[in-house]
Formats: sequence, C-alpha cells, structure tokens
Amino acid sequence: MALSSALPAALLSRVEDAGLNASAPPAQWWIDGWLVRTLPGKARRARCVNALMSGVLPLDERIAAAEAACARTGVPLIFRITPFTQPADLPAQLRPRGFEPVDPTLVLVAPTLPTTPPPPVPAGLRLEPLDGEAFADAVGALRGSPPEHRRSHALRLAHSPAPYRGLALRRVEDGVVMACGQVATEPPFAGLYDVFTHPDARNRGLARLLCEHLLSLGSSLGAHVGYLQVDAANPPALAVYRRLGFVDGYGYQYLERPAADA
Repeated sequence: MALSSALPAALLSRVEDAGLNASAPPAQWWIDGWLVRTLPGKARRARCVNALMSGVLPLDERIAAAEAACARTGVPLIFRITPFTQPADLPAQLRPRGFEPVDPTLVLVAPTLPTTPPPPVPAGLRLEPLDGEAFADAVGALRGSPPEHRRSHALRLAHSPAPYRGLALRRVEDGVVMACGQVATEPPFAGLYDVFTHPDARNRGLARLLCEHLLSLGSSLGAHVGYLQVDAANPPALAVYRRLGFVDGYGYQYLERPAADA
C-alpha cells in the first residue's frame, strides 16, 4: 500500500507509531523485524504481525516462527499491511502462501484539534468517565461481545503505554449507555477509539458530540493532532469524522488465511 495523502509523510509515520503504541497488548514478540502481537479477542490490531523491518531470515522461516508465537495463545497468524510495511512487496509474497486481504481500514488525521469548548450535553443525558474495565464492559454490551472479548479488551487498556480515557453518554432515566468512546493520548497525538452508539440513539448527533468531548479531553492533556481508524466501508462514520475536521491519512488492511476466524 502506498501513501497518497496530502499530509506530510513524517506526520503520518508518527501517527502510525502512536496507533501502534495505543494498541500494544501485554504480550508481544519481536521476530526478525516483525512485531508479533498475540492477545486473543476481537481486535485484530492486538493479534497481528506488523512487519516493520525487512529482516534477514528466509520468509518461510519467519512465518513459521511467527505462527508458533501465535499458537502459544491460540490466535491465527494475521498480517497488518500498511504503507510502512517492510519489505513493500510482502503482500505479493504472502498471497501465494494462502493469505488474502480483509478489513480495509482508513486512518484519518485532524492536523489541528478544535480550541473551542465542546457543546453541552442534551437534557436527559449525562457525560460520565469510565475506567478501562467499565468501558470494556459498556462497549462490549453495546456490541454484544462475549465475556472473553470484554476481558481481553480491558486487559489491553490496562497495559497500554498510551493512557486511555473513556467517556459515556448515559441516559439519566434508566442508566442505559447511549454512546461511548475513548481517547488515547500520547502528546502531541490524541487517538479516538471504540466510538459506538446505541442502535436506538443513532442519527441524533451523539457520536459527533461525544467525539468533540473526547478531543477536548485530549487537548487538555497536551495533544494538538487527532487520529482515528475507521472501516473504509462505513460512510456514516466517515461523514461524522470529516465534519470534525479529519482528512485522509493512509489506508491499511489485513492479510489472513480464509479460515483464520472461522
């Protein structure tokens, strides 16, 4: 994958670093220039190979070593392919070995964060901070995630070198979470993660409102550049983020064997 953004390549490289730091699981391995992440759960970014250096071992030996590391925690071997992947032709080498592209994702960047205060919370809702475990449970409930995925998410949040802060918009009358999200702050970067809206509350502007509060929180902690990762096939989310000032940074995808998540 190649960089096609108008943003400086150095900025995008730093955004990639910030995203890697924010998604770091408690266990990961260096194998001949590959950062191999092996945390079980739903998030591919915590259980994938990031090929950051060309390495010296033959490719099949590196694949075997990475697959053995993944097998120790029972996760499939998945590669994350970005414009920074080394060597650049790694996808062409992996496809004949049975790996196929899935889950195209866009990384969006806000070169400057808003300096104005976020808008007030609508009547009937309250804005509530959530710690890692409470957030993993809240977003897991909205997504219908099984308990083991929620535990894995909470574990990753607890061990991330980039501190996460979660916010929820909770309905006052019954305590139901109507929207939630997180910001991972590594000045000068603030990353939005896990923004999710209750099905009954969509198309009411809650996701945008929540993101404005999260970015304001990141700004108060020293960040002035925003970033996020979003499914390339999610036009409603893309529209929200573009209205907040996010522009295209770069894309990435995963390569996995077809039965990897079966």
